[in-house]
Amino acid sequence: MKRLTGFPETDVDQGCVLSIGNFDGIHLGHQAIVTALVEESQRRGVPATVLTFEPHPASLLAPSRVPPRLTTADQKAALLADLGVDVLVEYPTDWELLKLSPSDFFGQIVVHRFGALGLVEGPNFYFGRDRKGTIDTLREFCIQEELSFEVVEPIEVSGEMVSSSRIRDCLKSSHVAKAATLLGRRYLIAGKVVSGARRGREIHFPTANLDDIETLLPANGVYAAWSRRIHEQACDESYRTAVNIGPNPTFGENSIKVEAHLLDFEGNLYGDLLSLEFVEHIRPIQTFESVDELRRQIPRDLARCRSVLETST
Repeated sequence: MKRLTGFPETDVDQGCVLSIGNFDGIHLGHQAIVTALVEESQRRGVPATVLTFEPHPASLLAPSRVPPRLTTADQKAALLADLGVDVLVEYPTDWELLKLSPSDFFGQIVVHRFGALGLVEGPNFYFGRDRKGTIDTLREFCIQEELSFEVVEPIEVSGEMVSSSRIRDCLKSSHVAKAATLLGRRYLIAGKVVSGARRGREIHFPTANLDDIETLLPANGVYAAWSRRIHEQACDESYRTAVNIGPNPTFGENSIKVEAHLLDFEGNLYGDLLSLEFVEHIRPIQTFESVDELRRQIPRDLARCRSVLETST
């Protein structure tokens, strides 16, 4: 997949089939849109092209309301490539773009910059200044320019539409298994292993402390997860892992931490990039009356994690 920062330097002659959106999470609804995009592009023999925005337009329009990310830019790109996208354009969001009227956005960007032969979108698509362009507006423009246009029906799970906001709500309420159903895969975070307070080592349950995490953390609690060390070219094998997200109230610590105990691993992880795929919520954060009580609880947590992960691949 070709990955571009900003629009192509010159207008595109060969054309493409285009889909525009933030695509945060690449959930089941996004996957349906991209599948339709790829199918139409293959039928026409032109690239399947996705235009997305880095950063999210809300970072300029309403910085206090920017939604927490479900995927990093690199994760999003990898998922789109796996789905068959040929070209990903990540536009560095600016006021020049945001001020374009729907008509100007369509003419200057869709028609001239991309040379689009067709568009594929979901039903809740808005574009142009103040989000005045709707899916009906886009349909009218496509008819005028004789472009093909397809609206992909939303995907529903348990009677509700799959959306990035719904997934965020699941994660904020510890429902990582439900989030995985909406995503079509387990929710993943990644961070760099840094030195912590070494509390785990002191009580004989060492943990890897993750920092520099760019995406939304699930709610505070203990989780069963699969972890992998990420290298430049590949990932290590998966390890059964117990993850603690939140403060350490037993030790009087209030800062939120992400601590991972790899059940079947021995070695040094400091400085490594580690990914965590969440399988199931085990229990909420607790304040124990003593360190000895915490020490007795941890083996129960690890046994529960191991049991969950034995039936999960």
